[in-house]
Amino acid sequence: MAGSINRVILVGNLTRDPELRALPSGTSVCQLGIAVNDRVKDRDTGEWTDYANFFDISVFGRQAESCAQYLSRGRQVAIDGRLRWRQWESQDGQKRSKVEVVADRVQFIGPREGGGGQSPQQRGPAFNDAGMDVPEEDYDGDIPF
Repeated sequence: MAGSINRVILVGNLTRDPELRALPSGTSVCQLGIAVNDRVKDRDTGEWTDYANFFDISVFGRQAESCAQYLSRGRQVAIDGRLRWRQWESQDGQKRSKVEVVADRVQFIGPREGGGGQSPQQRGPAFNDAGMDVPEEDYDGDIPF
């Protein structure tokens, strides 16, 4: 194989409110947590059971600021990004590591808390593949995949 592919697409609900901070370089980074449900059939009973998978998401730049402004716990989002393995040493000297998703694109899905029909201005921005704002007239609310 000539190369490798590192791509992940997740659709789930935020497990906590976004946490926005700035890196020393001044770049904004927003930390999100999402839960993605999975269905498994029990071999013995034949019944389907739902269980949640939890993922940590990092969003950078202008898109991070929009996530912090428009998203809140419980909101459904679609994440298109890549996996990144991080390793660090904790304060007690233990080596720690985790795999997180670095979002290239975040699509806001469904109504904000309080629900109901919303105008495009209430729904928040949509982003094209480069993570830039899309004019509202070009946004139809559908997931592009």
